[in-house]
Amino acid sequence: MIATQKTELVNFGTKGQVVIPRRLRREFEIEEGTKATVHATPEGILLKPITRAYIRSLRGSLKGTGVMKAMMEDRKREREL
Repeated sequence: MIATQKTELVNFGTKGQVVIPRRLRREFEIEEGTKATVHATPEGILLKPITRAYIRSLRGSLKGTGVMKAMMEDRKREREL
């Protein structure tokens, strides 16, 4: 995935929908049904597609952080209530 600097012009529909140009959909592996996060930034609106490649890149990112241990302790406390 190579981010390009070419500016594209798009239109917003009546429901706030916008069509991402085909070239960008292909570049960022956006398929029908792909979800995205939306962030307000000082520069404008930032859309980050949640693609298969993005999800694969997260694998192992929490390893060694103790997240699983904390989650299991929370579940144990919930069962005791």
